[in-house]
Amino acid sequence: MPSTDEQHLAALRTYWKRHQAFPPMAKLCEVVGLSSTASVFELVGRLTEAGYLQRVEGRIAPTRKFFGRPVVGSVRAGVPEPAAEEDFELLTIDDYLIDDPNRTILCRVRGDSMTGAGLLDGDLVVVQKNSPTSAGDVVVAVIDGEVTVKTLRQTRGRYYLQAANPAYPDIRPTGSLEILGVVVGSFRRMARRSG
Repeated sequence: MPSTDEQHLAALRTYWKRHQAFPPMAKLCEVVGLSSTASVFELVGRLTEAGYLQRVEGRIAPTRKFFGRPVVGSVRAGVPEPAAEEDFELLTIDDYLIDDPNRTILCRVRGDSMTGAGLLDGDLVVVQKNSPTSAGDVVVAVIDGEVTVKTLRQTRGRYYLQAANPAYPDIRPTGSLEILGVVVGSFRRMARRSG
């Protein structure tokens, strides 16, 4: 794709992020920095052909590819290595974390009882509802009427919940234990330091 089309695509993504919709064609000229609607129609045609846009009931709409982000290879967390010239794939966060959108919910983690499992206060966990569960799964559960995220454990045929922080005791149900879903992923926004 020509770099000018990439710049126009970037402008469209920025506009979509702010407004969750595209403006009429005349306003698109201003958004992408083109002087005529004919140029915008040509751009939309190229982006549609490339798979970033589609026409829905006479209007343009984004495709999954529109929301994709480049995966530019791997990056070492240890000793740096030379950057490799690689082809990259486009991936959306939904493609990576969500198998079935109709069974997926997000929950915000509160507290520090799951730090040993890599779940920090404020993280969002991706939870797949109605999934088969087994001991060892990290789950969101309702235990005796209260919701928590813990590791599901079993001993002598009875299930209980275990924190991933030794400062917290195991939680054994005195009444009911219902599994809302299995945690299949998590993400967080990193704090930025001004400097």
